[in-house]
Amino acid sequence: MRLSRRALLAATTAATALSSAPPASAAPHRHLRTGFERLSADGYTLLNGQRVGIVTNPTGITRDARHIVDVMHADPRVNLVAVFGPEHGFRGTAQAGGSEGRYDDPATGLPVYDTYLKSGQPLADVFTASGVDTVVFDIQDVGARFYTYIWTLYDCMEAAQVAGKRFVVLDRPNPVTGRSAEGPVLHKEFATFVGREPISQAHGMTVAELARLFNGEFLTAPVALDTVLMTGWRRADFYDASALPWVPPSPNMPTPDTALVYSGTCLFEGTNLSEGRGTTRPFELLGAEGIDGRWAAAANELGLPGVHFREAYFAPTFSKFQGKTVGGVQIHVHDRAAYDPVRTGVGLLVTAKRVWSGFAWRSDNWIDKLTGSPQVRTAIDAGAGVDDVVAGWRQELAAFRRTRKEYLLYR
Repeated sequence: MRLSRRALLAATTAATALSSAPPASAAPHRHLRTGFERLSADGYTLLNGQRVGIVTNPTGITRDARHIVDVMHADPRVNLVAVFGPEHGFRGTAQAGGSEGRYDDPATGLPVYDTYLKSGQPLADVFTASGVDTVVFDIQDVGARFYTYIWTLYDCMEAAQVAGKRFVVLDRPNPVTGRSAEGPVLHKEFATFVGREPISQAHGMTVAELARLFNGEFLTAPVALDTVLMTGWRRADFYDASALPWVPPSPNMPTPDTALVYSGTCLFEGTNLSEGRGTTRPFELLGAEGIDGRWAAAANELGLPGVHFREAYFAPTFSKFQGKTVGGVQIHVHDRAAYDPVRTGVGLLVTAKRVWSGFAWRSDNWIDKLTGSPQVRTAIDAGAGVDDVVAGWRQELAAFRRTRKEYLLYR
């Protein structure tokens, strides 16, 4: 079954030159071109004769910071008829756990449909009602399994297949590199919108690579898929190498520095500590009432690569501890090539539990949904150190890395 699925996947993506791997000649000058840049430079031929809908948000921009919906709507070569908004909405007006609903976009007059928390037949019905032939996806990811846009991608691919629609993914960089996959792998019984399928916590892939992985490994039936790849991107590149403007993919992802730490420190959403929401440094500041400098000292004693921890005090303007001054740590990454965000996140959980008697997991065990199983929580509760916690996912991670390798498209 797997071989035939991969053969079908290869057949559906070989039809267009834009879907091929980036040419070797792109490497020396290192000028990155996104999937959208390549699509538009080719005159949108991949979309000829199609009624097009696009799944996007404020990150779907050109190099000169114009939104691609505005650009495509104004171009007579594209028959753009609908927009589909994810969590936070197409124009980005909603906070975490919210969306914009159904409305007509004031700038273009296009109907905007809400995809948030829709999947399967209900989402397929949205695509059918919109009248599109092809669904295009262009959203900036941040490289973590629990960032919901990759599962919007998954749900939209599945729904497009059910509705008989073609699916096109326009690739963008993984801002924290695509060097490696790290962290625990999701167990299917813990599947939610922060993790539909068994991939690692930091996946080290682009959205086009993930789309091919989803199509080849996880979807019940593969969708008719095309991927428009980047040129000039290498797996070791951080976001600043792209020379692209950064648009926060969500309200609490203000900078690429946030993305760098997020795949580890988002785990604090599963605890009673603040993960820094309501500050100017979400996911870099962590803390709670009653924590003092002992936490930063304990974290520094771990000798985690590429990072220092500073005793910090802050007062969140919303979310946990709103309006209260709390103590904790600020993460300072000094060598991002050596830094391991998932191991760092585990180290911070281990030390927080050791030095602060008030430490607690969220009562709904949300930490298990974030890590993908009870393994991390139960190991830390049993007093395990960082090495022992990490060892608990090593075999599953090795298996995922082998699968992942088959879908990597860049060097």
